[in-house]
Amino acid sequence: METKRLPRVYSAARPTGRQHIGNYLGAIQNYVKLQESFQSIYAIADVHALTTVETTQGLKENCLEMALDWFAAGIEPEKSIVFLQSNVPQVMELHTYLSMVVAIGKLTDLPTFKEKVRMHPQNVNYGLLGYPVLMSADILLFKADFVPVGIDQAPHLEFAREIVRSFNFRYQTKVLIEPQMKATATPKIIGTDGVNKMSKSLDNDIELAADEKTTEKRVRSMVTDTNRVMRTDPGNPDICNVYAFHKTFSPAELCAEIDRECRVAGIGCVDCKKKLAANLNAALAPLRERRAELAKNPARVWEILHDGAQRASLIADDTIRDVRDAIGLAQA
Repeated sequence: METKRLPRVYSAARPTGRQHIGNYLGAIQNYVKLQESFQSIYAIADVHALTTVETTQGLKENCLEMALDWFAAGIEPEKSIVFLQSNVPQVMELHTYLSMVVAIGKLTDLPTFKEKVRMHPQNVNYGLLGYPVLMSADILLFKADFVPVGIDQAPHLEFAREIVRSFNFRYQTKVLIEPQMKATATPKIIGTDGVNKMSKSLDNDIELAADEKTTEKRVRSMVTDTNRVMRTDPGNPDICNVYAFHKTFSPAELCAEIDRECRVAGIGCVDCKKKLAANLNAALAPLRERRAELAKNPARVWEILHDGAQRASLIADDTIRDVRDAIGLAQA
């Protein structure tokens, strides 16, 4: 008798190397939580990265650094399938089949494509145009029931759902399933500049794996309430990014104290930042310790990713077999 599997969730991220607090609060923490209730499949999307990079120097290292942060944060190979996208080539095969049911005009009209063209005007390639199709192939290959996304990413998932409908209609099948959005309360983590979303490219990030002194230095550089010019000026925690971080990494009692004292100039920004740096380092210490231990044996990390790719391929093979049957292609 076939046992009913857990609902399946899939997500992927481009390998940007060492992860920062924005990545952690916005996605990684959610990955860790989901693996307790779902069959979780997480990919490091190294093929996706090729659409915008002009050199692959450092790409492999970035994959390793990302994997180290993921595992140190609590993603467990025993509970989740974690792999490199390039190690499951079935996704490229499915991408080819799906591309036959997508109109070029649909792809060129997508806001994400237009945005990428503006960002990379000298590197507008076919892969960039077909990026949404490859992303859909990622999801559909594993017949994911749910995809965790923020509301701002909902259009990407709807595009994948449209492809399912087009494919199933074209070939009169139900082999592909429409993934459902698992809405996440993904916070927009503002960087140290106090204005933009935390990003490595903007140099306004704080790395998870940074040492204590580096973390302290980054926290000291954080922009606070710009209206508070002098130490004796009262501040407004409601618009201070340092206080926003306190609410995540500091005890409730301290947050209440800072909220009260800042408004009456009872505490200065320097002291406020010192307290945040101390609490941030304390909160991340266990993660950093696990990461340092994992980093001693990178071969083991690659082994985990290889094993994850093998497990992912078993699922992918079943999907590709069903897709080929639906299309009417001869099976080897």
